[in-house]
Amino acid sequence: MSDQTQPSDKATVLLYSDDRTVREQVRLALGRRIAADLPDIEVFECATQPAVIKALDAGGIDLCIFDGEAVPLGGMGLCRQVKDEVVGYPPILLLVARVADAWLATWSRADAVVPYPIDPQRLPDAAARLLRDRLGAEATR
Repeated sequence: MSDQTQPSDKATVLLYSDDRTVREQVRLALGRRIAADLPDIEVFECATQPAVIKALDAGGIDLCIFDGEAVPLGGMGLCRQVKDEVVGYPPILLLVARVADAWLATWSRADAVVPYPIDPQRLPDAAARLLRDRLGAEATR
């Protein structure tokens, strides 16, 4: 999944959750294209922290969506780790179960937060905002 092999007409979304049903719900909410002005998306699923780090190190990820309720390592802790340790990290959207978790999302330095249950309008809208910023910044390099 290096930058050289990623097709330019697709945006790659890394989805982290240990829960297969959460991954399925996110995939369904995102669909193939999250907005008319953005390329089709390809979702790359990871169920473990080592898989996420390996995928990010390989490159070619345009957006991460992390499940704040994942175990044993929640998306908030993983977000903080990525922001501290991965060079050139993509924007990260966190899924959180409780409004009270907003302060933890701030601690994790997430770029956006969307609450559970997965909303088929709210999730793609937040993802589209982050992808527009990311793809626009890459186009100006």
